Amino acid sequence: MKRTIFLAINAVLMLTSCSQNLDLAPTNDITADVAYGSPEGYKNALAKVYGSFALTSGTGPGDSDLGGIDAGTSDFLRLYWNAQELTTDEGICAWLGDPGVADLNYQTWNSSNVMLRGLYTRSIYHITVINEFLRESTEEKLAGRGITGNDATAIMQYRAEARFLRAYQYWVLMDLYGNPPFITEENEIGVTPPSQINRAALFEYIETELLAIDELLAAPRQNEYARVDQAAAWALLARLYLNAEVYLGQGNGKYTEAVTYASKVIDAGYSLMEQYQHLFLADNDQHNPEVILPIAYDGIQTQNNGGTTFIINSSVHGSMTPANFGIPGGGWGGNRSRSTLPGTFEDVSGNTDKRAMFFGNNPNIEDPAVFTEGLAVTKFSNKTSTNQDGKSINGTFVSTDFPLFRLAEQYLIYAEAVLRGGSGGSNTQALAYLNLLRARAYGNSSGNLSTISLDIVLDERSKELYWEAFRRTDLIRYGRYTGGSYLWPFKGGQAAGRSVESFRTLFPIPAADLIANPNLEQNTGY
Repeated sequence: MKRTIFLAINAVLMLTSCSQNLDLAPTNDITADVAYGSPEGYKNALAKVYGSFALTSGTGPGDSDLGGIDAGTSDFLRLYWNAQELTTDEGICAWLGDPGVADLNYQTWNSSNVMLRGLYTRSIYHITVINEFLRESTEEKLAGRGITGNDATAIMQYRAEARFLRAYQYWVLMDLYGNPPFITEENEIGVTPPSQINRAALFEYIETELLAIDELLAAPRQNEYARVDQAAAWALLARLYLNAEVYLGQGNGKYTEAVTYASKVIDAGYSLMEQYQHLFLADNDQHNPEVILPIAYDGIQTQNNGGTTFIINSSVHGSMTPANFGIPGGGWGGNRSRSTLPGTFEDVSGNTDKRAMFFGNNPNIEDPAVFTEGLAVTKFSNKTSTNQDGKSINGTFVSTDFPLFRLAEQYLIYAEAVLRGGSGGSNTQALAYLNLLRARAYGNSSGNLSTISLDIVLDERSKELYWEAFRRTDLIRYGRYTGGSYLWPFKGGQAAGRSVESFRTLFPIPAADLIANPNLEQNTGY
């Protein structure tokens, strides 16, 4: 059984109702003094904090914590994945009749897009849950409830983990929406609607939080599985610094810092999983030396139509024999690759670069509504490394964990940051890190590179990290997401692709939140 604290989330029914407003406390019939009256109560509350990543509610997969938003558009990973993949040259969805899907496929969304509203609201909800946990876990609160000694020390570590998860969600909001509403546990609940924070100020806040909690977290690989440790904070800092020029403006690069923190992770005792495919199977929680922090799923304990259940089922069609992917009751036939994704691989047959995991023989798409046009992506599966089915209550829900941070990304961050001028590293070491990834992919040194460039790193990021919700952020950093210098099939809604407006590097603040909160201003272009 997976060693993760939020498998007990089905028993945690507190903190389950919240509107989309950031300044509201979750409401329930259990008073805080009862819910937080013991050390066990605090760990259950921490389970809810983590569980907001993996579930849409505490009552079942068909329900949602989010007021006015159904369960299908309220799961964090499902919506984050859509925003990062469908809007790029990697993925396209056949479900054109589902609200919001076509606009993501074609980069034509507006402020009423239900999927972008769902993601924004889920991140805000998660922050709201964390703020409440932090209000109830101060030293004063613990002392007043008679919690002292080792129990109090453990709860202080819980607080640091919660602060990381809040920083992560604020990073998501900063990366996607730029200038979100902002509130912490220090604000009085319900007094005034939250004010908006600009991107540069939010960058500084996230950086400050991650640096402040460093010594409060468990050492790398010393926490329970799927819980935050120091390496997770270093990994997010490295990612934050790599994108600093996007967030702070040109000339404000922090590539030396990116090299520093990627190196801290690299030196923390992680190693590459021997076989690439085993990173994305139903037993990827076992003997996995590469993943730094996952979202953990269990096909019986944490049922949800989002998460990896969504990624796997939406990538498999009924004609592909879903049982071969550990989902005999599933196979939804929704998301597959645009031709540009398999085109990055030297050989898509799987005989050369083993990271190329596709199904089909025609990479080209004429009709986006037809799933069987284009290559299906078979990277994630609910099979185990011994070809057994992962746990599932109905042959659809899956037990495959999703890696939020893994060592391979840190190799790629190091390489790119060095090439962009970061000090403290070397091109020689950067090339060596890329060749470690390629040696795993090819099974030997036959695919090793002899030179390195930014374009090579971007291609390597696509081959290593595709279907893991990186691509939008990567293309923006490289200046290829909008405009017309780089086109892909159906960019802008045209089969051959067209130039797209530059303001689309940010998503809009949802219209519903603008109406509800007079303190907010819309992003440019919307």
